[in-house]
Amino acid sequence: MKILQNFVIFEGGDGSGTTTQIKILGDRFSSETGRLPVLHRTFEPTDNPIGRLIRQGLRGEIPFKNETIARLFAADRYEHLYGPDGIAERCGRGELVVCDRYVLSSLVYQGITCGNDLPAALNRNFPVPELILFFDVDPRTAQKRMNNRTQKEIYEYLDFQIKVREQYKSLLPGYGKETQTETIDASRPIDEVSASVWSMLHKLPIFRM
Repeated sequence: MKILQNFVIFEGGDGSGTTTQIKILGDRFSSETGRLPVLHRTFEPTDNPIGRLIRQGLRGEIPFKNETIARLFAADRYEHLYGPDGIAERCGRGELVVCDRYVLSSLVYQGITCGNDLPAALNRNFPVPELILFFDVDPRTAQKRMNNRTQKEIYEYLDFQIKVREQYKSLLPGYGKETQTETIDASRPIDEVSASVWSMLHKLPIFRM
């Protein structure tokens, strides 16, 4: 499977801190002196029309079938990758693209809700990233972090998140044959986690160009 150079994914269960760490990374790029690549931060589902439809489903506003959500994620991902000014185009022109969730999230979440075969088939032709950082945290700790959220999405419950963590740990070794994967202990203080993120990213070839 094709590896898309300069493409990095942050993966983890809900409440693992991926969104927080991408924001911190952006702030560091803005303040760091010295020569750095252009950083593009993004996320899935996207803010595009298909992504907004998915978010309505995740909030329970539209009662989609699980299989429909799996197909919507794949469609949103295709546009995210290959649409105008998309991930593939940005990586190709030398930008560092860091995305909050990607194929592995579909294999995990939709693998739990509708079985492994459909998400595997829908996502088998997408390129793999150069690096995946998996933010590992006990789901009970993650739940405490999410207690102040005013509205929970359909997957943000402890029983489901326990399955999510198990599924990630089951799938990562196989997915890691295609791309480099690193596990980060996301239960540590935020600044320690961000230091680990920076250290791992800084080993990528794009930083030596």
